[in-house]
Amino acid sequence: MKRNNIFKGGLIVFILSLLIISCTQTPTEVKLPKLVSNGMVLQRNEAINIWGWTTPNGEISVDFRGKHYQTTADKKGNWLIKLSEQKAGGPYTMKINNIELSDILIGDVWLCSGQSNMELPMRRMRTQYDKIIDTTNNTKIRQFLVPDEFNFEAPQADLNGGKWLPATHANIKEFSAVAFFFADSLYKKYNIPIGLINSALGGSPAESWISENALKKFPNYYKTLQFWKNQEKIDSTRQADHQKSEKWYGELNDKDSGIKNKWEAENIDDSNWKTMQVPGSWEDIEGQFDGSVWFRKEITLPQGVENSTAFLNLGRVKDANETYINGQKTGNITYQYPPLWYDVNAGVLKPGKNVIAVRITNGNGRGKFFRNKPYYLQIGDKKYDLKGNWKYKVAAKMNRPAPAQTFIRWKPAGLYNAMICPLINYNLKGVLWYQGEANTKKSKEYSDLLSTLIETWRKDWEKPNLPFIFPQLPNYMQEANFQENSAWAELRYQQLKTLKIPHTAMTVNIDLGQWNDIHPLEKQPVGQRLAMCAIKIAYGEKDAPQCPLLAKYKVEKEKTVLSFDYAPDGLKTSDGKKVAGFYIAGINGDFKPAKAEIKGNEIVVYNPTIKHPAQICYAWADNPTGVNLINAKGLPASPFRIEIK
Repeated sequence: MKRNNIFKGGLIVFILSLLIISCTQTPTEVKLPKLVSNGMVLQRNEAINIWGWTTPNGEISVDFRGKHYQTTADKKGNWLIKLSEQKAGGPYTMKINNIELSDILIGDVWLCSGQSNMELPMRRMRTQYDKIIDTTNNTKIRQFLVPDEFNFEAPQADLNGGKWLPATHANIKEFSAVAFFFADSLYKKYNIPIGLINSALGGSPAESWISENALKKFPNYYKTLQFWKNQEKIDSTRQADHQKSEKWYGELNDKDSGIKNKWEAENIDDSNWKTMQVPGSWEDIEGQFDGSVWFRKEITLPQGVENSTAFLNLGRVKDANETYINGQKTGNITYQYPPLWYDVNAGVLKPGKNVIAVRITNGNGRGKFFRNKPYYLQIGDKKYDLKGNWKYKVAAKMNRPAPAQTFIRWKPAGLYNAMICPLINYNLKGVLWYQGEANTKKSKEYSDLLSTLIETWRKDWEKPNLPFIFPQLPNYMQEANFQENSAWAELRYQQLKTLKIPHTAMTVNIDLGQWNDIHPLEKQPVGQRLAMCAIKIAYGEKDAPQCPLLAKYKVEKEKTVLSFDYAPDGLKTSDGKKVAGFYIAGINGDFKPAKAEIKGNEIVVYNPTIKHPAQICYAWADNPTGVNLINAKGLPASPFRIEIK
């Protein structure tokens, strides 16, 4: 009897011990992808993917908005749970095993990808949108900035960094400008949270964003990818590039008289220096050379400036520069595309004479200060014009151009594997794609590349109708009436052709470019036009304004009648003048200016000397002069080219 009681007592203690142990065990450790984190925006109105990694066969639980979800990881520790559909709202919290996430919003999520004009942050728009930058404070618009990475070996499971940040004054400068203005337009219309996944990289061609399997239809790109699947090759190429670059710039610096004699100093004797007009090119005077040249300009300032901060705007230069004021370094830019915008600290300027010194190094091509750019020093509301005569002196000439660099990260599939694959489980409303400049050397293949990219991404996200919206390339480079072999016009035409794919849309930006800048500042209307497209194809408002697109044509003897979509209230010109920009060719292929007359949403095009029109084009040049065809909403018509059958 006693032994039985002892046995029962021991059993009870054992069971209680097991219960205590089971109750005090920590939940299975979980690793979450970078996207699934505090402040995230989740896609409304569809089952939401939440995923991650844990121990093999580990138990996972998710608690969100009063509902409990459970799953078991697979043998490799991968797991995914689908949450029920949610309406727009928040902020909410979510618990995943032992991890608690906060400040979660439900709204619409857009993937924003491409090259530099998508990547370009708001801080690069400061001279254009300073008031917007200063006053923006919208916590319902958020951006996740994907780190710049590449991987040729295989798709990555996760990113190496990144976090969700709201569009507040502290963060807005790092938002993609195009994506922010797009989101701002949608938020103002629908009053729902907007999440932006900014996965873009400057200079990247379309093929770098396409999967290895999809690249098989492009043998040259597929072969290139296989070549770079070799870390030793990558490392040796980088090392060789670095050594060549160091040698060239080392020689340049050794030869540079300005470095030796401190030409940045305030009080050097520059009385024997030459003068030239800025903006302009010193090579117009000195002849072509690769090397370095120094510039100096004196400016007289009033009393009180010694306590003031300032903003120095030196437009753009080709290529790199180092800038000084009164002997103190203000900043430097290492390549030709960014503007020379420098903040000047208090104490640098002084009453009376001040000296701005700029050292410019040019590795190849024509060195210059770009024309039609602003050049000034701003103190408070006062701007001091810096255009005009500057003193200059050649400091060093090289006997060869700077060595070219191998941009490995732009090679095929690398960005897809590293910057797209880790995003694929994340639910999207649609895609914005601003890219094309890097493919203008092979413009005629672009529609095939872009179509393949769209098809690949839609399969990845298992959404055959995923909205895909892209800006057509704007006007750029020297103006011309007509250029038959324009690479930029051809790429715009290839973008237009891609609209044959359902659930795609394109904005026209032939009026928003800058002849001297591949990164035009007019980003707000680009974003707003993208939002108009989204309102139509992603939100179902069929009457949302769109840019006019050629729909069909008919031939009436020597005249051709062109009909346009998205001009329900007719076409007109932006300047009130006659329609410009149309060219027509006969069977000999010789293009001549065409007369064009507006009749409602139609254009009648003809040239009296061409009895049998064979081709017609509109705005066919890198930067077409005077194109002015718009619809009643003020949106420009797309450039095009057709063969008349």
